[in-house]
Amino acid sequence: MALADTFAKLMAPEASTRTAFLVVDTESVPDGRLLSAVKYAGENLSSEEAVERAREEARGASSTASDFLPVTFQVPVGVSVLRVGPDFALQALSCLDAPHFRPREIVNKFWLAQSFYKAKLVTFNGRAFDMPLLELAAFRYGFSARDYYQNSRNRFNGPIDLCDWMTNFGACRMAGGLNLLAKLLGKPGKMEVSGEQVYQMYRDGKVQEINDYCLCDTLDTYFVFLRTRVLTGEISLEQEAYLIAEAKELLQSKIAEFPVLRKYLANWTDFASM
Repeated sequence: MALADTFAKLMAPEASTRTAFLVVDTESVPDGRLLSAVKYAGENLSSEEAVERAREEARGASSTASDFLPVTFQVPVGVSVLRVGPDFALQALSCLDAPHFRPREIVNKFWLAQSFYKAKLVTFNGRAFDMPLLELAAFRYGFSARDYYQNSRNRFNGPIDLCDWMTNFGACRMAGGLNLLAKLLGKPGKMEVSGEQVYQMYRDGKVQEINDYCLCDTLDTYFVFLRTRVLTGEISLEQEAYLIAEAKELLQSKIAEFPVLRKYLANWTDFASM
């Protein structure tokens, strides 16, 4: 099937509408086989044993007792993508390779989408995690990302990393992260799930719930993106309010397809300014 036909089918009926931005978020789990082969070669550790040992070592080395492992040992199990028009309107949402969520197919669909739409990528902390995760996965599986590597890997004029942007490209630390920025805007931010729970959820077979969490983070990223465009003067506060109202209507219409949206919409608040 031709590439255009593939994505017309994947993200129809909106595929004919020009897309200017792809808002992306990922979720991943440690690759125990890789950890066993690289960090613990010759020790005959099982995948589970290798992950647990690596997490214990990470906790011991972390000032915050974090057991999150480096991106080089991670594999994606969820990638959510929002299509956004040149007018910053939300066009479509997708959890890639639903309902199967197979890592190889998730990665394949992501890089096909990036090549097909040729849109600017928008992430939160994507330079430090999401994009290296997807780049390494493309390397693992042998998927082409030609347009991305030739045209998009530029810190200041390439993909938009909102964390990088909000911290003056690393000059300060964004304490509170995406959760803080989303809640400042009255959006849900973290609800019942947080990143440190993902690995256990994966072990429990809750891959759908992981992708629901990923989708909600991606939506938070979109609304933070809108506010940053108010700061840059690309849209007014009134235009932002209109775009948010339109997005809310779209999300309400997608509840049957993405049931987690009911909870997401129920957790909107009016955050009062001090």
